[in-house]
Amino acid sequence: MIRVDHAGEIGARRIYDGQLRVLGGTPAAPIIHHMAEQERRHAEVFDELVKRYRVRPTALLPLWNLAGFLLGAGTALLGRESAMACTVAVEEVVAQHYDDQLRELIALEKQHAPVDGDVGPAGAAKSPEAQLRHYIRQFRDEELEHKDTGLEHGAELAPAYRLLSFAVRTACRAAIFVSERI
Repeated sequence: MIRVDHAGEIGARRIYDGQLRVLGGTPAAPIIHHMAEQERRHAEVFDELVKRYRVRPTALLPLWNLAGFLLGAGTALLGRESAMACTVAVEEVVAQHYDDQLRELIALEKQHAPVDGDVGPAGAAKSPEAQLRHYIRQFRDEELEHKDTGLEHGAELAPAYRLLSFAVRTACRAAIFVSERI
């Protein structure tokens, strides 16, 4: 989970970097910058989790860095609405992915009841699964906010919105599938 989420958050950060490179001087910049800062924070958390739990990052990280930037810049070159359509499509897939992970973590936690000393103040579990669940839930909620932001700022007005959205969602699902394995 940590490997694929780390890769995804780095890719998301690079998408917004690409969008800002193209749209940085436009009225869309503050909106994109806000989402980029949240993605930067998500990536920092997963950087820390990769180190803490000694998780090997995906071998495809250099590819995701480049692909994310090109996707962001490419859709931004098509216009603000296309950049927002990209955001909506990416965040929709990421939110679904995080929901799947939350269900998996909850099932794991049910299998492994806390042992003595594994419970903090007010009964809050300190297990790695509980910590990861906390981050994933928080980040999922922020990704859904990004999706809503994209919709509020004209994503559906992008030329060939349905086609662009389908292509971006498919690419994201493929990146998740590959990053879970390599």
